[in-house]
Amino acid sequence: MNYILIDKDTIKRRVQDLGRQISNDYSDCEIHMIVLLKGSFIFASDLIRELTPNVRVEFMKLSSYDGQNSSGQIKIDQDLDCDIHNKHVLIVEDIVDTGLTLNTLLDVLHQRKPASIEICSFLDKPSRREAPVNVKYIGFAIENVFVVGYGMDYCQMWRQCPDIRVIDDH
Repeated sequence: MNYILIDKDTIKRRVQDLGRQISNDYSDCEIHMIVLLKGSFIFASDLIRELTPNVRVEFMKLSSYDGQNSSGQIKIDQDLDCDIHNKHVLIVEDIVDTGLTLNTLLDVLHQRKPASIEICSFLDKPSRREAPVNVKYIGFAIENVFVVGYGMDYCQMWRQCPDIRVIDDH
């Protein structure tokens, strides 16, 4: 089965809303946006164009998935190229599932002593949470279904789909 869960027009409106909210919250400071690769790149690209404060963009790549399943082991494949000490950090994530990846990342980033850290996730699956994570900005909360599109993939496929689709027959 393959069906649209969130269409591209709904996505566009929600990203605009998030952009306004984040811009209001960061109106007096520069944002150091950390985009988590690969799944977040389209969301981050759309979101940054909705932000009014100055934004510096950095990329990190973490891995924990093998196909549809989390391996439980978090690995930093690509780290930051900049110092975030005393900076206002906004982590941009495609989906928060178990929370294990973000918990590990937060531990790493807090050691670098930023002024603040907030999380913006396009999707959130609260029913799958194994570790508590405070996600300040959430695009959409969804049920425990496997989704692709808008940058998210299954075995590196489907990223280009402009909608969020549920797939269960790969």
